[in-house]
Amino acid sequence: MVHRQSVTRFFAKARLLLAILVAIGVTTPAAAQFSDSYKFLKAVRDADGAEAQKALKTPSSTLINTRDYGTGEAALHIVVKRRDMTWLSFLLGQGANPDIRDNTGNTPLTMAAQLGFTEGADLLLRGGAAINQGNNSGETALIIATQQRDIPMVRVLLANGADPRKADRIAGKSAHDYAAEDPRAAAVLKILDAAPPVKAKPQMSGPKL
Repeated sequence: MVHRQSVTRFFAKARLLLAILVAIGVTTPAAAQFSDSYKFLKAVRDADGAEAQKALKTPSSTLINTRDYGTGEAALHIVVKRRDMTWLSFLLGQGANPDIRDNTGNTPLTMAAQLGFTEGADLLLRGGAAINQGNNSGETALIIATQQRDIPMVRVLLANGADPRKADRIAGKSAHDYAAEDPRAAAVLKILDAAPPVKAKPQMSGPKL
């Protein structure tokens, strides 16, 4: 019984100490990192260049690819959503991962396709974005652009090696399938049919013994 009372008193004191530390602003390293992430993403949302650069000035900083706790959105997603070419170029120049995914699996490229942000998609592709990466439903940027009958986006994606025959996961249909089924997508289907075949990546093999 005495031991149990001692343990109870210990935890009571520990909770009190924690409350005091929080009240005076002392944080753990994890909490500090969370705070830094929040501040950086807020700076990006507010288009506050000075604060964003201040957050990234540490050589070992990984904030460039930090993600929002709730949505999974990274800085690239934020600037793509507002069609901001200046910030998009800045973040890519700082080493932002062009293939980072939010909680729905959308990359900045698939998000750009959803928004019809052709210039942004082109910049992301020049920055190394994976052209055929899909979201959680397996929808690639080309599938999204085809469903929206966005001819300029379709042309940009095909010019960068998008595969019109790559199927999604939900319906098992490709961009070509969706265009063929949509009477209003005849122009898109014609462009997809005229696209050169996507070359398969060479298979990597180990040394022969």
